[in-house]
Amino acid sequence: MCEFCIKHGEGKKWYEIMGHYSREMLEEQGRKGYVEHFVTGVRKNAETNLKRLNWAREKSPLAYRFVRKMGTWWMKKVHFGQIVPLEDAERIVDLVQSITRVPCVCRSVTMGKNNARYCLLLGIDPTNLQHGWPELNTHLEVLTKDEAKKVLREFDALGLVHSIWTFKTPFIGAICNCDHDCLAYKMQVSLDLLELMFKGEYIAWVDYFRCVGCRQCQKLCQFGAIEYSAVNGKCHINLLKCYGCGLCRNGCNKDAISLRNR
Repeated sequence: MCEFCIKHGEGKKWYEIMGHYSREMLEEQGRKGYVEHFVTGVRKNAETNLKRLNWAREKSPLAYRFVRKMGTWWMKKVHFGQIVPLEDAERIVDLVQSITRVPCVCRSVTMGKNNARYCLLLGIDPTNLQHGWPELNTHLEVLTKDEAKKVLREFDALGLVHSIWTFKTPFIGAICNCDHDCLAYKMQVSLDLLELMFKGEYIAWVDYFRCVGCRQCQKLCQFGAIEYSAVNGKCHINLLKCYGCGLCRNGCNKDAISLRNR
């Protein structure tokens, strides 16, 4: 189990605790103010932080190791994520009081796409966020639980990785649906600059006897965790790279891939 499960999970996966989505927790520790200024801060600081981390790694490896350690420690306190498979994302939807589909701030920063509506706010009223997030004036959509699950399934079919995010841990305020364009992916996976999210509570597993070596699963993996053996004509999972998102299952017509507890 991950570090947050031990600290906040009460013997379960930490994101299965209903209190972590509650309005009561949102009202505590200045979280509402943090959420209101979050998007503005991301837009203002994201590119600068990427450049600084890259510079520190190249010019001063010792200083960079310290900065990385402190940066990860700080993010765990204020805004940290974890990968979840579709099944767990749907269970989370059942725990929350409201769901609002909103534009993705990551894709706004990295791609200039202001209407990439891949994020779901959980239990957060977005009307107070519009001063720093003007796209909400025209691209805000309140979803029912069934509608949110349908959207998640559509994102899953598109190959988007589901992840949950805190706003002052352990309050969980969003399900994001990510790919290579997302800031967290760039910082943690592409560039390996900072740890911003935990791997999922699962790992993918390939049934050797069912796998026919078609490699369709390999095309869907965002993390390079699926490897192919030309000798055996089979795929297998590199467990050190697997994030447990479960997307690889969508590409397998032989039901050869399943998720197991990490």
